[in-house]
Amino acid sequence: MSTVGPMLRQWRERRRISQLDLAITAEISTRHLSFVETGRARPSQDMVLRLAEHLDVPLREQNRLLLAAGYAPAFRESALGEPELAVVRDAVRQVLAGHEPYPALVVDRCWNLVDANSGVALLTEGAAPDLLEPPVNVLRLALRPDGVAGRVLNPGEWRAELLGRLRRQVETTADPELAELLAEVRDYPSPPAETGNAHGSGIFVPLRLRHGDTELSFFSTIATFGAPLDVTVSELAIESFYPADAVTGEYLRRLASAGGRIGDGATTTATT
Repeated sequence: MSTVGPMLRQWRERRRISQLDLAITAEISTRHLSFVETGRARPSQDMVLRLAEHLDVPLREQNRLLLAAGYAPAFRESALGEPELAVVRDAVRQVLAGHEPYPALVVDRCWNLVDANSGVALLTEGAAPDLLEPPVNVLRLALRPDGVAGRVLNPGEWRAELLGRLRRQVETTADPELAELLAEVRDYPSPPAETGNAHGSGIFVPLRLRHGDTELSFFSTIATFGAPLDVTVSELAIESFYPADAVTGEYLRRLASAGGRIGDGATTTATT
């Protein structure tokens, strides 16, 4: 018996969309949608994909819906090192290199480090060696006391920001691996009390980091690939850090000018 109906119903309820609203946006009858969800009607491949699109179901989960309905997956999942994704790798490295001397990194769906520029060495300096052994998980590296968290000057609000981001991902994707990661990292020891201005500019949550005797402040943006048709590509995220104040910008530019590049002078690929 096909299990796609209950799976679609779970996605609809997760998105807090009524049967009527989904039926209207997908241009089908409420009766037919009800029959699909209860297993009384077998949806076509096109219908599965149409409902999944309107429910904003990730590509990985769309493939699972198709398999549950008895169809082949519609989206391939390539290894990042495959020749077909050379254009993706090149684009990522152009973005990373072009962002120097400021830090930028790429993660997969489970926050495992895929690639990074030399500026990231400033963020990871002093972290426990085991946290830097591939595959590097960026959330563990960021939140463990012997990782980046030990140098963060606003650990409470930065931790809350990262956990909130991960929690929203779990709610959006229903990914069991992300749920396990959330359960792990939220049990890490609570950070010490905040020091200085704990709320930054009031526009965004900054990463306030100690580097030697200097306090640096960053904000970040996250970019993804538009209209992906490959599961791997759809799950890549590029996080780019920018100076949140003039002191940080000048400090990083001075370091880069003095040493050519921050870190080891090369863009590093963590996993392929």
